[in-house]
Amino acid sequence: MTRLTLTTSAAFSILIGFGATASAETFTGKISDAMCGKTHDTMTEHGAKMSDKQCTVACVDHGSTYVFVTGDKILKVSNQNFADLKQFAGDTVTLTGDVKGDTVTVTKIAKAK
Repeated sequence: MTRLTLTTSAAFSILIGFGATASAETFTGKISDAMCGKTHDTMTEHGAKMSDKQCTVACVDHGSTYVFVTGDKILKVSNQNFADLKQFAGDTVTLTGDVKGDTVTVTKIAKAK
């Protein structure tokens, strides 16, 4: 009886663990920065408007963090050291990651088609 109880408890624990695991979702949107969010319209350098990429990289270099903008949502990026963030800064991308609340943990980024 004790063995059956332990086996049942172990199986139940495994099932609960799988249920708590976030599944990856895929979105299309832009890699931006927390300071500018959805738009980089007001950013200029020496009187000339910066591109979205230039603005995002400059803001992050000066202490802001990467965010992902999809539709009206702005998601914080939990793994700021993800290698492709800087490469695709300011670009429209297809992003795959685990979303929890207002934060995404990025697992893959590719140029949007």
